[in-house]
Amino acid sequence: MSELDELFSNNRAWAEKMTREDPEFFSRLTHQQSPAYLWVGCADSRVPANEIVGLLPGELFVHRNVANVVVHTDLNSISVIQFAVDVLRVRHIIVCGHYGCGGVLAALRDDRLGLVDNWLRHVQDVRDKHRDELKALNSIDDRHDRLCELNVIEQVLNVSQTTVVRDAWARGQSVSVNGLIYGLEDGLLQDLGIHINGVDDIPDAWKNSRAFRSGEHDATSSWPDSTAVVDPY
Repeated sequence: MSELDELFSNNRAWAEKMTREDPEFFSRLTHQQSPAYLWVGCADSRVPANEIVGLLPGELFVHRNVANVVVHTDLNSISVIQFAVDVLRVRHIIVCGHYGCGGVLAALRDDRLGLVDNWLRHVQDVRDKHRDELKALNSIDDRHDRLCELNVIEQVLNVSQTTVVRDAWARGQSVSVNGLIYGLEDGLLQDLGIHINGVDDIPDAWKNSRAFRSGEHDATSSWPDSTAVVDPY
């Protein structure tokens, strides 16, 4: 018996269920893809994008990687953003991280995991940028949660600085870039308060963000010093 048999069985059951509930569902999917949202999330198997926001196939365009990172030189993520904005004409880009992210924890502790260490160097740049705030927190768990939040904020800013998004704004296309974080413990999304609708929003995006949990963190700081360097925890 193939180790994939369970997946095929589950797939057939799902397809039959969808057809029972909506006989035209798959017919519509073959003719149209018009999602309003692009989801940039973590590859973690515990964070299924469509399911946690209750959207069906065809309603959410999804890109996922380790620790929901957007790098300007990564043609994979930039190509997804370009296709979503220019071709699908999505109206909202959502960067969604999650508490308990293993990639963020590895970056925080400077763990060595292999090739992925080079990818997580981008998250360590976020860690280093916010050295003082992270060191002021009392526990590794608090620092981990905070870095998960900060990483989302930084990736929202990165998306907003891409040529794809800036060109869309320049031609008058409506595109918002937003930061959310998901809780594994309760299954709920939190709004981190960063919503960028145009170039003019970028300078104030950091200080306007509520990248803190239940008021536990200081959100009054100005744009952080990008030259800060930190020793690994």
